[in-house]
Amino acid sequence: MNYEHETREDETALRDELERHIRKLVHPLREEEELKALLKVKLTKKEFKLLNTWANNLDIDALKEKLGMDEERYGELSVKLIKKLNQEKLKQVICF
Repeated sequence: MNYEHETREDETALRDELERHIRKLVHPLREEEELKALLKVKLTKKEFKLLNTWANNLDIDALKEKLGMDEERYGELSVKLIKKLNQEKLKQVICF
């Protein structure tokens, strides 16, 4: 039973992370797999990798090194990503 709960958490990691960053969420988010597919199209590769890193509590320093980003660029990308997640146009796509 505990294993099922862990699996369920993994399956909603992206949704949970989106809910953390979207200021005003009027409609429910789509299912996890559908969200992944939509976000891969709507976000840049770096933005998607960053969101995925946050959602899965992965090592941010490893991601910065892999993408060749310094702390300043990471901050800029984070702000840009959160702004993009809060755009009405994107919210309409990722919500029911």
